Amino acid sequence: MTLSYNWLSDYLPETIAPEEISHILTSVGLEVESMEISESVKGGLEGLVIGKVMECNQHPNADKLKVTKVDIGTNEWLNIVCGAPNVAAGQTVVVATVGTMVHPLKGDPFLIKKAKIRGEESEGMICAEDEIGLGESHDGIIILPDGTSLGMPAKEYYQIPASDIVYEIGLTPNRMDAMSHLGAVKDICAYLSNRDMKHVISKIPYIDITSRSQTGPNSKPIEILIEDHTRCARYAGICLDNIKVAESPEWLQTRLKSIGLRPINNIVDITNFVLHECGQPLHAFDMNAIKGNKIVVKTVDDKTKFVTLDEKERELSHEDLMICNAEEPMCIAGVFGGLHSGVSNETTSIFLESAWFENNSIRKTSMRHGLRTDAAVRFEKGADISQVTYALQRAAQLMCEIAGASVSSELVDVYPTPLEAKTILIDIEKVRNLAGKNYSIEQIKNILNSLCFSILDEQGNELKISVPFAKPDITMQADVVEEIMRIDGLDNIPFTGKISFALPETTQGYKPDVKNQLAQLLVGKGFQELFTNSITNSAFYPDQTNIVKMMNSLSAELDCMRPSMLETGLIAIAYNLNRKNNQLKFFEFGKTYQTSTQGFVEEEKLCLYFSGNYASPYWKQKEQKLDVYYVKGIVESLLQAMKPEFAEENGQLQILFQRKKIGSIELVSSSKQKQFDIKQEVWFVELAWDMIRSFYEKQKVGFKSLPKFPLVQRDLAMILDKKVLYADIQKTVKQAKSKLLQRVNLFDVFESEKIGMDKRSFAINLSFYDDEKTLTDVEVEAEMKSIIDSLEQKLGAVIRSV
Repeated sequence: MTLSYNWLSDYLPETIAPEEISHILTSVGLEVESMEISESVKGGLEGLVIGKVMECNQHPNADKLKVTKVDIGTNEWLNIVCGAPNVAAGQTVVVATVGTMVHPLKGDPFLIKKAKIRGEESEGMICAEDEIGLGESHDGIIILPDGTSLGMPAKEYYQIPASDIVYEIGLTPNRMDAMSHLGAVKDICAYLSNRDMKHVISKIPYIDITSRSQTGPNSKPIEILIEDHTRCARYAGICLDNIKVAESPEWLQTRLKSIGLRPINNIVDITNFVLHECGQPLHAFDMNAIKGNKIVVKTVDDKTKFVTLDEKERELSHEDLMICNAEEPMCIAGVFGGLHSGVSNETTSIFLESAWFENNSIRKTSMRHGLRTDAAVRFEKGADISQVTYALQRAAQLMCEIAGASVSSELVDVYPTPLEAKTILIDIEKVRNLAGKNYSIEQIKNILNSLCFSILDEQGNELKISVPFAKPDITMQADVVEEIMRIDGLDNIPFTGKISFALPETTQGYKPDVKNQLAQLLVGKGFQELFTNSITNSAFYPDQTNIVKMMNSLSAELDCMRPSMLETGLIAIAYNLNRKNNQLKFFEFGKTYQTSTQGFVEEEKLCLYFSGNYASPYWKQKEQKLDVYYVKGIVESLLQAMKPEFAEENGQLQILFQRKKIGSIELVSSSKQKQFDIKQEVWFVELAWDMIRSFYEKQKVGFKSLPKFPLVQRDLAMILDKKVLYADIQKTVKQAKSKLLQRVNLFDVFESEKIGMDKRSFAINLSFYDDEKTLTDVEVEAEMKSIIDSLEQKLGAVIRSV
């Protein structure tokens, strides 16, 4: 949420420095995330003055330059070299003097210095519009009317509003009471009241619309009928005539621009101003659109067509609350106006609405139609029902002052069943214990009063209080304690010097944090973790029919839950490749979503993404390109305890554990790469995380002593048919059931006509070890013979010898 310092200052009883306001807002829970200067014109035209060109002569050394003498109201004329084609003697101009920081419309600011241009001294700059941020024209210098006072600051001539300070507030979802300038001011005043122990109140604008009222025999009343009192508990309105729709005055435009809003016209701007002033949404209807002089708040038939202000036809639900006239809908209540009932430049009479709509109803309608308007956001958080008529009168008064309006009806307020304020009984001693501070009763009452809580009754150490309607999140004593603590300041809670807590009891034993352990392992191998959005674009999956579609998608690009994590990972890869980060190794824990005959299927995955080289080139070695062997090696090291097996199927390498598929390795297809504009190979590994986690959580943590005796190694070379794979060799060696064999490693593959056209030579290294003694040659040779026999009998291996 954005707040303006100048706007806040309008309601504060005293001047407070911007830095102090930032500190106060953060102290009371409205954390200031940024604080920046806001200017309607960058630089505020500081250092620019009005001058007059007294002389204008051709530059002796440049055809397109002129040498001018400029009077800026001082004792001496300035010598300025100017390249504008329209500069001439006698013109009144805008001059940037030496030492001025000029802020052009495009490009970086620059400082005006004394300089020599083609041999002629220049002591400033005669300015064009775009050079000082006033417009886009660069056809020539600005020429002002004759008689303009020389030496006058340009910001005074152009009536540039004073600069402002803009605060970006990290507003928590429960603080709808602070979603306005008056709401924030209330907290500031409560803080000052508590700090200075005096009653500080905000300057709420005075309202009096009686002087502009034309009600009487010729007044134009509008009948208001609420058919759904649950979704609309209160509805108020007033009619205004003689309106002149026009551009808003400068002060109003400045207020809106300071918080990032674009001025439209005086009527719309006033409703936006009041919304951000006091937090109550308003809506203005053209009186000519209200058929039958009747407002009906109701729902309409399912699939009714309705055209909104953005000129889009929408299909209404029977759950959407609508503002209708006697014949048809005019507005989606609390969310968005209709195209044919809105204020236009020809509007002269309006009906101004202020209402309270139930938050859940507005939230559902807003999400259903993808309309996240300022009004909807405020209503769905719970608007202040007690402020409905105040905001209405405030806007009506401003329309009378700014748009020349006159009030043409009584204010109609339909509030058939007034809501009762919540009451809470608080125990002072419990407040102290919960807060950890010995508050006095006077301090507690002072804070509560400053926040508009009403003290209904006081009995000993108990207070019965009434909660203001602006705070729908306050429901119990703990909430009230939170209000007291934040206004007093969490930093003011004394520290006792010790922290006491009880360890929770658990019936479960130790469970390893498998996710963190594998993440650490991957990071150690040079991977970086990804977090991608599980909501993605259904266009990525044109051939899939089991996609989980979003019922209330926020945009056309985010309309489904991902059935695969490949595509969201490719978005991240493309982002990095476009920034020349070409060597990528990512991992991500996430979920995929699909539909099935039984309902929805949600699966957790661990995915690895590889692209580029796995080793960069340097003087000693060439670049090492990623291939299936490297990717497979990473998977094997990651799942070492599971001892996975691999099988090729449909262009993928399937990863198996106990003959069940737990994942796959694939080279991303060129068509899929093209879809994301990726021009280098990408390898993708998908693992079923639930199965992997389940396995590792069942493993017992053990310890094995360090080797005491030397490891014995033997090399073995053999000739086999080409159809025999290294995986077959591994399997056969293990089937020999050697008790001393520790590991097998392939270190050479050789093919040649000398050993046969259909033959291939493999060389493997075998490591043997005994925990109890040093192995003898005889023992190792016995193990080798058993392995060789197994290879010869099962694979037809021919053992090679030197």
